[in-house]
Amino acid sequence: MFDFWTGAESLPVYGFLIRAVIVYIYIFVIIKILGQRSMVALNPIDFLFAVIIGDIVGEPLSSGDIPLAGPLAAAALIAGIHLFLSIIALKTPRFRRIIEDEPIIIIEKGKILNKEMRKVKMTVESLLMDLRLQNAPDLSEIDYAILEANGQISVIKKSQYDSLTPNDMLKQVAPKGYPTVLIQDGIIVDVNLKKVGTKGWLEEQLKKHGIKDHTDCFLMTMDEAGQIYVSQKNQRVDKIKKEIFK
Repeated sequence: MFDFWTGAESLPVYGFLIRAVIVYIYIFVIIKILGQRSMVALNPIDFLFAVIIGDIVGEPLSSGDIPLAGPLAAAALIAGIHLFLSIIALKTPRFRRIIEDEPIIIIEKGKILNKEMRKVKMTVESLLMDLRLQNAPDLSEIDYAILEANGQISVIKKSQYDSLTPNDMLKQVAPKGYPTVLIQDGIIVDVNLKKVGTKGWLEEQLKKHGIKDHTDCFLMTMDEAGQIYVSQKNQRVDKIKKEIFK
């Protein structure tokens, strides 16, 4: 009768169904006890907790001969440890810095820091996509872009673009459209360059931005309005600006 709890080699289907209901309610109660958290704000401890709990309670749902009491007790213990560590992290800033990643500057003063991008294994395509999702497709309007601890990109626009909008000024502005990548990590994107100009024109534009050779350029884009954005390789992080995160 209680095979669903004690386990049996040939556990009937209804036994697995009862186990599934018990596990679902049990995990729901644990989550309510631990408290509500944003799904985009998972830190390493949250991720580790989710993986371990899923593995522990998943075993008796796939193997009928495993007693249910042991995994549920282990899940309760893991939840208690997780709750304890979360409280410690909340009250102790030093411990919180160990388990949570600090924000990383990806764009500083309008310049892309490709060394920082390498550290976090972020590609140019991924950066441009994240910026578009933040409604900031024009790199020339961005002052800072920060990779936050939750893995999302936050954007701080330059003051002249952030304070007023064309609607505020009742001014008609030509659409900028989708930025075309002309140089990516020192390599000319020939397919895109043929649409807007020649290699000689490209080199001339680079010289206007203080770059002698295209191999020294990390990213160059041009929008439909003809506005060009250029970021040189190996830009350095301004250590003073890091103080804004402390």
